[in-house]
Amino acid sequence: MIAVGQPLPSGEFTFITAAGKQVQDVQTLFAGKKVVLFAVPGAFTPTCSNAHLPGYVVLADQFQAKGVDAICCLSVNDAFVMKAWQDAQNADAITMLADGDGSWTRALGLAKETGAFGGLRAQRFALIANDGVVEQLFVEEPGKFEVSDAQSLLAAL
Repeated sequence: MIAVGQPLPSGEFTFITAAGKQVQDVQTLFAGKKVVLFAVPGAFTPTCSNAHLPGYVVLADQFQAKGVDAICCLSVNDAFVMKAWQDAQNADAITMLADGDGSWTRALGLAKETGAFGGLRAQRFALIANDGVVEQLFVEEPGKFEVSDAQSLLAAL
């Protein structure tokens, strides 16, 4: 599993913007920025939709006031699902990162197999990265939602 002080692994993300489908590599996305990244097991799932993403949407301005350049939400879903979820949640302030095949989540060492529920998914976690290097990491215990929520990350900054 990735640890504090390590650089984020290389890879690419797909996301949808007003300009259409975009692909951007990790180094470009995180270079020279302080980023809060949180991962969810799946878009449109109950805890993710009712608490995890909405917390970051509501507190986005406070993250920015603390020097955060970007808030990113990662899920092992496709870019079209992530865009639909972003629109449904009014989450324009959040960069929705689709890790369609889970390769980047696996590279982090934070993937989990959920079997028939959905296959490979991300564990619920959050991290703070500065210029692509992990400064803080918060990984939830299975079935918990206590350390990766927006309020906890805001307090950690």
